[in-house]
Amino acid sequence: MAPLITLTTDFGTRDAYAAVMKGVILNFCPDARVVELTHDIPPQDVFEGALFLAEAAPYFPPGTIHCVVVDPGVGTARLPIVVSAGDHIFACPDNGVLTLYTRQHPIHEARMITNPRFMRGSISATFHGRDIFAPAVAALTRGVPIQDAGERLTALTMLEIPEVRKSEEGLIEGIVMHVDHFGNAITNINRVHFGDRTATEIRIGLHRFSSVHETYGDVEPGHAVVLFGSSDYLEIAVHRGNARKQLGLARGTRVEVRF
Repeated sequence: MAPLITLTTDFGTRDAYAAVMKGVILNFCPDARVVELTHDIPPQDVFEGALFLAEAAPYFPPGTIHCVVVDPGVGTARLPIVVSAGDHIFACPDNGVLTLYTRQHPIHEARMITNPRFMRGSISATFHGRDIFAPAVAALTRGVPIQDAGERLTALTMLEIPEVRKSEEGLIEGIVMHVDHFGNAITNINRVHFGDRTATEIRIGLHRFSSVHETYGDVEPGHAVVLFGSSDYLEIAVHRGNARKQLGLARGTRVEVRF
């Protein structure tokens, strides 16, 4: 059975871009199994792409090949690359989109894509998803070794990710990293930062909370709640509501936790 290919882009589904990439893959490799993870990454938002990939990719079977095109630098000096990391392979621009995934999964091999076998015959300066990345994952699916893609890379471009700060006074400082479809504001503060301590005050922007709950339903509908989400990151939600709209939260909003 052919390896699984996933697609993650910021193309949306209104235009033909994502469909074109899928068509190219299937022309190169008709037996490919293609799963479209999302085409709804905000346009040009590499950071959101990195968050999405780090969350989703580890749940796919070993050997999955991920095609990731969130590429505001298309056609510039940024490199098209293929990377083996953890149990998976990625074809993507070298713009930091692998930053969070590779923090948890070691890089085994990284190559720039220069071999014509990994590309279409004509390369557009504005659509490397069609002309480089889709053919590259198709080549890998057909069994072409990753080493054949091109020259080895010793380092990848990495995003600057805000780190959680801890003080001797028992204060943790972080930020909202992502606001999801439900309006829940997910922070960069993980359960491990709490250890065995109990929070006495949580400040998110202008809002204060006195405790961390277990579920959204621990508060009445329309009320805000702080809890650890399914990935063990502290989040702020509104039960049957939208924290982004009701509390004015956004990526970058400061978060403080006192114990």
